[in-house]
Amino acid sequence: MVYKRRTVDDELDELVAALPAILIEGPKAVGKTATALRRCATSWYLDDPAQREVGEAAPQRLLTGTPPVLLDEWQRLPETWDLVRRAVDDNPSPGRFLLTGSATPTDQPTHSGAGRIATVRMRPLSLAERGVEAPTVSLGELLRGTHPVVEGSTTTSLERYAHEVVASGLPAVRNLHGRALRVQLDGYIERIIEHDFEALGQQVRNEGGLRRWMAAFAAATSTTTSYEKIRDAATSGEHDKPAKTTTIPYRNVLERLWVIDEVPAWLPSKRHMKRLGEAPKHHLADPALAARLLGVGAEALLEGRDPGPTVPRDGTLLGALFESLVTLSVRVYAQASECRVLHFRTHGGDREVDLIIERPDHRVVAAEVKLNRTVSDDDVRHLRWLRDQIGPDLLEAMVITSGAEAYRRADGIVVVPAALLGP
Repeated sequence: MVYKRRTVDDELDELVAALPAILIEGPKAVGKTATALRRCATSWYLDDPAQREVGEAAPQRLLTGTPPVLLDEWQRLPETWDLVRRAVDDNPSPGRFLLTGSATPTDQPTHSGAGRIATVRMRPLSLAERGVEAPTVSLGELLRGTHPVVEGSTTTSLERYAHEVVASGLPAVRNLHGRALRVQLDGYIERIIEHDFEALGQQVRNEGGLRRWMAAFAAATSTTTSYEKIRDAATSGEHDKPAKTTTIPYRNVLERLWVIDEVPAWLPSKRHMKRLGEAPKHHLADPALAARLLGVGAEALLEGRDPGPTVPRDGTLLGALFESLVTLSVRVYAQASECRVLHFRTHGGDREVDLIIERPDHRVVAAEVKLNRTVSDDDVRHLRWLRDQIGPDLLEAMVITSGAEAYRRADGIVVVPAALLGP
């Protein structure tokens, strides 16, 4: 395949030129190796048994060769981490090492690598990177707080968004359609269950139970449903529920594989807002995985089908997965601006905002995600409330929709179709 440049490439170009070692981490098949290979001069593939055997027998050989040296899937030989860290201590010249990892290893490195190995997160392709539409609204500009002109129009339909939910943002998978796409996504999930859990030291005694738990988590996409309710949804009709000691490792391993990608709660330390919810909002790394775990395609989503498991949710499954697709895209764009993405919810849910994009100085852009094509005053009531609470620390408020036009409302709130938002 022809390499298609991504938002994270700009970040990597800047960091590789300035820092000695960069770790690119993210789920399998997200494109880490292809991106790293464009920057390395020497490469070692540690998921290749022959090359890993060389590294085990003569570890220092992994550090030799023309830099940058790529250590692909470094977690397959965890001692690699300390080798690189010590090499950087001896020679901190920029552009020496690139590491990629699809999992946090079972055997944690002795040292964190702070100050020696910088970490860059890679996520599946955003809507802008998929080429759905040329963006006309920049999240980076909104984060500057200069209140730029907001304009642009798109013909991107609800059907196209439903297609993008199930088409996946994993680069190699996006070339597939129909049955071939479904088989590849099924194989991705099966490999996690049958191989990756064991590779991380977690034996799966009940594969069916794990699949049901993953499906229940997928059904909870874009909600803050408790893990207890997810466990109940996964075992509906069963009198003997699996113990927490069984289901907690499911979540832990999937997080270590970067398959679960939850949005943490925003807990502003300087505010007097009380009784804030602390639960994360649930997302898988790619909404296509959630759709596949639930056995739904684009047509089923558009028809409003919801095969379960039954998890408390406001709105339709398509609405939840559309929010997950938007959240993935916003995280890619926010990372380019060195910002975090969180969500806001008061205890009890009387006030909530889907996405809080927070700058390092804690000023924020707040965003609601609506499947609607039009935006009413009711749709922006929580954004207006938040603006009253935090004043100038709210740089912008926006609603991300499936509509056709990008514009700024009379109350100053930005309305932008998801396809027109970019970094």
